[in-house]
Amino acid sequence: MIILKSEEEIEKLRIANQILARALKKLGNMVEAGVTTGDLDRTAEEMIRADGAKPSFKGYRGFPGTLCTSINDEVVHGIPGDRALKNGDIIKLDLGTEVDGYYGDSAMTIAVGDVPESTLKLMRVTEEALYKGIDQMHTGNRLSDISNAIQRHAEGNGFTVVTDFVGHGIGRAPHEDPQVPNYGPAGQGPELKAGMVLALEPMVNCGTHEVEVLDDGWTVITKDKELSAHFEHSIAITENGPDILSAREV
Repeated sequence: MIILKSEEEIEKLRIANQILARALKKLGNMVEAGVTTGDLDRTAEEMIRADGAKPSFKGYRGFPGTLCTSINDEVVHGIPGDRALKNGDIIKLDLGTEVDGYYGDSAMTIAVGDVPESTLKLMRVTEEALYKGIDQMHTGNRLSDISNAIQRHAEGNGFTVVTDFVGHGIGRAPHEDPQVPNYGPAGQGPELKAGMVLALEPMVNCGTHEVEVLDDGWTVITKDKELSAHFEHSIAITENGPDILSAREV
């Protein structure tokens, strides 16, 4: 069941998402060679708690960290630890918060030092695909209009979209209906209505779209070990169009 949020609830979701956005901005500035994923995780938790929020990923279905840290061919759900970043890596930072029963969720991909233009293109196209999806978040459109816009942009630039993992509704639970695939034909699925809040999160690969889960039960990698990028925002649909609740200040 898709739960429409009131304006008051959307503002509560904005609070959770803005705490998250401030933390992600800080984490992005920390990313450099030598920093460990554990360093980033500890900073994320400290910042979230200092702002009066809870890290919603920590303990969720047994996940041990506050922050998902996925490097290079790791797509999502990488577990933070002692691994140090190296020049030429890319790292996906995925973070969730909870404030007074309302959730935030956002992710971004950051380059570590110097990376090839082909890697920068992957990151750029993935973020652009996210915004292509957001551009479809108008009342009267269909859910799959979002999915189709993401897929067309990614594949039109020579990449593939992960099909095993999808975006989702968000509100008083970290994952709500509807699921939001990053692929599919336009014009299908539920009609978009004001009050829907969705977390869009394209995961885009350089090679095959196929993925597999490592023995830790969490870390998802590309099957061919090629690079993957991931961007995510939580967005409310309003009568005036999409409202990006997790927008980060430039």
